[in-house]
Amino acid sequence: MSHSAFFYGTLLHPSILRRVIGHDGGQLQICPALLLEHTRHKIKHADYPAVIPYTKSKELFASAGHADLSPEERTVRGTFVQGLNDQDIHLLDLFEGDEYTRENVDVHPLGPLTPLSSTPVPKSSMPSSSETATDAYVVPLHAPSLPPLDALPTPLPAQTYIYAGPLTDLSPELWSYEDFVRENAWKWVGRSALEDNYVEVDRRRDMGGKTLRTEIIDTAAVPGSEDVGLSVAAEITA
Repeated sequence: MSHSAFFYGTLLHPSILRRVIGHDGGQLQICPALLLEHTRHKIKHADYPAVIPYTKSKELFASAGHADLSPEERTVRGTFVQGLNDQDIHLLDLFEGDEYTRENVDVHPLGPLTPLSSTPVPKSSMPSSSETATDAYVVPLHAPSLPPLDALPTPLPAQTYIYAGPLTDLSPELWSYEDFVRENAWKWVGRSALEDNYVEVDRRRDMGGKTLRTEIIDTAAVPGSEDVGLSVAAEITA
């Protein structure tokens, strides 16, 4: 089954997306996109952001003494990705973890769909390499001007990951992709990438889609057990 998704955080970076799904995304089409009536926030003590509906973030802004945001401020820039398969979605779900729920949204494309594996229409400021040029197309370091909201293209259905944690873990400060690229992207891509960010995704892929669940149990409480003390029980589930 083919899926479409809207990404707005670390997965904006095509290199990170490729790393998570475990292939070069040859079947994927991608373009910049806009999600309305949502806001993107910094999570305290984390590099990655959270997106929540503005109906919820109003509480966050109110608690910080902020006035209501303008319609233009109640938008989230991201990327629309088309052509994800079931396994891609499973790995993305695992990558996002239980902090997020995958939900249906409508997003407005801000450009033509482009194959993730090819170079978009050349621009003078774009690098020459195919991968880097595509990265610069979908996530430019300096975002272009926002088009008038009453003149946006027809929205497309997609799924995105909405933050499910408590509002108290979020900052009213909006998350900046430019700051992420400048300050934290090295942790996720290139030779300096921190492998801990991907360990669960790699483990799931290596196990062929199965999950290894572990639990510390008190063996003395297990009927018929002659052991005393704590032990680790493991179970592989599909």
